Formats: sequence, C-alpha cells, structure tokens
Amino acid sequence: MIARFFKRRVGGMLLRNTVVSTGVFLVGLGALWLLVERAGVDPVLATAISFLTANSIHYVFGRTWIFAGSERHVATGYALFLLNALVGLAVTVGLFWVLTEFTPMNYLVARVVVSVFAGLAVFALNATMNFRQV
Repeated sequence: MIARFFKRRVGGMLLRNTVVSTGVFLVGLGALWLLVERAGVDPVLATAISFLTANSIHYVFGRTWIFAGSERHVATGYALFLLNALVGLAVTVGLFWVLTEFTPMNYLVARVVVSVFAGLAVFALNATMNFRQV
C-alpha cells in the first residue's frame, strides 16, 4: 500500500494539493478575519464558517485539478472530503497540544510542523478513500 504513494503521478498530486492547501488556508484566515473584525460574527461561529468555506474551495480544486478523473458522486465526495478534513483537524489539535505541552517549541513553529503531518494524513485519506487515485 505505502509503495503506491512513491510514484511520480502521486508526487504531482501531492504538489498540487500543497499549492491548493496553502491557498485555501490563507483564504480561510482572511474569511475568519473579515467575519470577526468587519462583520462582528462570533469567533467560534466565524471559525466554523471559514473552515467550511476553505474546505469547500479545496474540494472543488481537489475534484477538478488535484484528483482529476474521480468517478465518485459529487455529494458523496464532498461529504467524505469534510470527514477527512475533520480527521485533519483532530490530528492538528492533538499534535499541536503534544508539541506545545511537552516541548519548548514555539506555538507558531508547532503549528507549521503539525500542518505538515495533518496535511499528509488528509491527502492520503482523500487519495485512497475518497477520490481513489492511489
């Protein structure tokens, strides 16, 4: 199973996923800021809205560019994509807590380190279980 990830085609998908992930992360942060600072939305509600917005944009790019050619139905794929994103959120929060609680690592550095692991986990889930490209 792991050997299937070490192919040029999968590396291309991972590269495209990294570009999209970075972009939608910035869009999500921007949406969060706009909702809280300009629209006066509660920060927790704004976080949920920005999370769904960023992940919805990511799904569109995932379906059309990162994992092009998926035969999964759009609605099912979107639901699975959001479930995978929640797995990524759990990995992010859990690893972040471990790194900030038990190491002297700066919280911003910890967030960057954790995002690599969470991003790879979500990519692997989407590549194998959702879009079935690996």
